[in-house]
Amino acid sequence: MKLVYTEQSLKGLEEALEFIAPKVSYQKLIEIRDKILDTADSLILQPLKGQKEPFLEHLELDHRRLIEGHYKIIYRVIDEYIYITDVFDSRQDPDKMKA
Repeated sequence: MKLVYTEQSLKGLEEALEFIAPKVSYQKLIEIRDKILDTADSLILQPLKGQKEPFLEHLELDHRRLIEGHYKIIYRVIDEYIYITDVFDSRQDPDKMKA
């Protein structure tokens, strides 16, 4: 399996980190980023371990999610690829995910 980050997922990760940056130390910020990325990397060994994402079921694309702290890692498995499609701060309104 190969892990692929979409442009949207990298933007979502960047926005999430920018939001918390003023509230935490630089070291803590890097720790949070690394935990999110490590959790995503764990999909290589178990790509279907995440639950289906109910807020994206209307798209019928079989989106799944992993949770790391306050963050949802949204992904899809297609053939031998795992596409990370979004990193979403779960403290936001989940309707933002539907857009």
